[in-house]
Amino acid sequence: MTGAAYSRRVPSGDPYVPGRGDAAFAVTHYDLDLDYKMSSNRLSGKAVLEVVALAPLAKLHLDLAGLRVAKVGVDGTSAKWTHRDQRLTVTVPHRLVVDDRVTVTITYAGTPAPVRSPWGEVGWEELDDGVLVASQPTGAPTWFPCNDHPRSKATYRIAIECDSPYEVVATGALTAKRVRGSRTRRVFEQRRPMATYLAAVHAGHYEHVTIADGPVPQTVALPAAVKAPVLADLERQPQMMTFFTEVFGRYPFDDYTVVVTADDLEIPLEAQGMATFGPNWLRGRGAQERLVAHELAHQWFGNSLTITGWSDIWLNEGFACYAEWLWSEQSGAATADDLATAHHSQLAALPQNLVLADPGPRLMFDDRVYKRGALLLHALRRHLGDQAFFALVRAWVAAGEHGSVSTAGFVDLVLAHDDRPVVHELLDDWLWRMPLPRLPAATLS
Repeated sequence: MTGAAYSRRVPSGDPYVPGRGDAAFAVTHYDLDLDYKMSSNRLSGKAVLEVVALAPLAKLHLDLAGLRVAKVGVDGTSAKWTHRDQRLTVTVPHRLVVDDRVTVTITYAGTPAPVRSPWGEVGWEELDDGVLVASQPTGAPTWFPCNDHPRSKATYRIAIECDSPYEVVATGALTAKRVRGSRTRRVFEQRRPMATYLAAVHAGHYEHVTIADGPVPQTVALPAAVKAPVLADLERQPQMMTFFTEVFGRYPFDDYTVVVTADDLEIPLEAQGMATFGPNWLRGRGAQERLVAHELAHQWFGNSLTITGWSDIWLNEGFACYAEWLWSEQSGAATADDLATAHHSQLAALPQNLVLADPGPRLMFDDRVYKRGALLLHALRRHLGDQAFFALVRAWVAAGEHGSVSTAGFVDLVLAHDDRPVVHELLDDWLWRMPLPRLPAATLS
């Protein structure tokens, strides 16, 4: 595992998202200069990509969906390109070898819209009076050309000009703002490596409220009409942040922003340093506190530690789900053990046709992946005992910070801590066998 923006090992293609991403190169930095007109849903952009070759290549295959390309350049020289079926193929002026670097500039425009996927529509989405980006897993190309795969992490600069009545929030720190007539230009910089699906832009009539000044600044962007119930439901988020930094290790980003849209949303969404909720999830009753914990936990599991391939999705969702249980225990509600026992009984009554470490694209967002992943972690906790288990979790987070992680890497780390046959069997049963294993008795070691 590495915290570098890209790995020198050339990864294989991902069968879960065929036709997405190119293993032959990595983008190390995206510089996006965008202009958006809300009334016409018109997006114009110039994207400058810093590219490094991971294999010999003569063409770069980028992802761009529903937008029209006007011009492409490589290192300041016009380049040949084709754009078909959401793939932008750029011919480089000379064949690249490993570690060669080029700068690719793409000018494009159009009417952004979500793309259909096996998991529903994803990407740039118009709201009743605003926009949001929900990119997981394949929606990033609806608003910028990219190498769209979670293993391809880069730093970002996102400059966006929009109608002045609207507040724009994007992933990264706001570093500049300029009002010119009826338009406002903002610049956001994400200095930590970020996967394409975690880059996000929101625009709406938002008010900013600070709910914690430090040690991790926490802000909410919300419509004024829902301020009271939202702030009531986020009241304990600062305590969650403190607890998770104790359990998982330091918070991996500079700050944390919660965006609450004016429209109801089907599910909450995570982005890097950000979470998005519809007001239907934060009604002031505390009923969805587990989801507040879940989205916050994704800043460690998914956003800092980003999976190498979508088959490893349990590493994102299993850890985030287990964080819900840990917070419940910490806050004096049901213990993690009580919740694990209850969810084990529920899973046992469901079809046993899922392999946690390779659920397949159809089942990758199945709730059984979330709960079985959390149960695997609880099984390890029961086996290792609290001290060893939480030391293992902190070691996992520290080793993978701002990098790419995999199930194989997790297994290696566990076995480095405890290599006895019973641990091999426990991991094999939970990760690779369909029948739901029994939870081990508490603290067998």
